[in-house]
Amino acid sequence: MSASPSPRPRSAIVTRLRDAGCVFADDEARLLVSAARTPADLAVMVDRRAAGLPLEHVLGWAEFCGLRVAVDPGVFIPRRRTEFLVRQATALFRRTAGPADQALARPRAVVVDLCCGSGAVGAALVAALDRVALYAVDIDPAAVRCARRNIDAAGAQAYVGDLYQPLPAALRGRVDVLVANAPYVPTEAIRLLPPEARMHEPRMALDGGADGLDVLRRVIAAAPLWLAPGGHLLVETSERQAPQTVDTVARNGLIPRVAGSGELNATVVIGTRPATWSTSAS
Repeated sequence: MSASPSPRPRSAIVTRLRDAGCVFADDEARLLVSAARTPADLAVMVDRRAAGLPLEHVLGWAEFCGLRVAVDPGVFIPRRRTEFLVRQATALFRRTAGPADQALARPRAVVVDLCCGSGAVGAALVAALDRVALYAVDIDPAAVRCARRNIDAAGAQAYVGDLYQPLPAALRGRVDVLVANAPYVPTEAIRLLPPEARMHEPRMALDGGADGLDVLRRVIAAAPLWLAPGGHLLVETSERQAPQTVDTVARNGLIPRVAGSGELNATVVIGTRPATWSTSAS
């Protein structure tokens, strides 16, 4: 139920948001009006947004890959660029899984979403793919609570822990698609991020260490132990960091390649475990 304010209050909301520095004030006002249940709710929401709280935290959700994903206050907000990670994972899965009419004849694919945050990536993959068993992990308990709201309906599992540590040991060598939107902002660059990110998202979801690759190196190093033969690791990174990431993927025995989207300003490094695995590769 919307607060349905008159056009005059709506224009006043736009002005208030614009004065607070909201670039897309018209769109944001429309979303706030549609989400508010009463005029009092609307006033509180506008105040919170004007004070600098991210729009998604005010609304309680973010749009991602056509889904409305719940995002609790203090949880990392899924970026539109990360939709490219989902597209790449979906394409790889469909390419290796065979025709859709054979879906019921094959076992459920195992998908792992590391550094899952709100669970947006995993939720989008479950929505796009047939017969997926999803396992999500984040070190932040608040993020995992949020992720469970987004993926529980799919029968997925979400765990609190450091990268692979909480995953069931039975998944080793069985993961078909492993995705990780790990933090990759260099520590010194955190101060250059928009205030919304610096002040309202957990630093652990942003800070990737001196060169931004500390967490990604750990993700990549252990991936061969968990991937099935022919399985794929996909990590989001920046264009500048891609060569180092590719080198790390190759040094850990995976076959690397880079995919990019100029439209979304997105870069994904993919590592594929060879179908036959030599002991020297591990």
